[in-house]
Amino acid sequence: MAGYSQGKKKHMTRLRRVEGQIRGLQRMVEEDTYCIDILTQVSAATSALRSFSLVLLEEHLAHCVAEATRQGGPDAAAKVKEASDAVARLVRS
Repeated sequence: MAGYSQGKKKHMTRLRRVEGQIRGLQRMVEEDTYCIDILTQVSAATSALRSFSLVLLEEHLAHCVAEATRQGGPDAAAKVKEASDAVARLVRS
């Protein structure tokens, strides 16, 4: 079971909101909206995705990584490394 399963409905709602923001951006470009207005919306969509990714990461740590460390063994070290790599990607973006 995925760590985010319990909040799946909430996650889908957030992702649909982001999807709507992206469609809004497409519409803004089609309608030749002022550049700064589009950039403002890009910032909002980026922030929404970043927020979603942090919630997902927190759930991954609390569920998947915590469970692997409870069980121990090589899978635990792999899960910690995987989470660390995900954090590094988020920091770079």
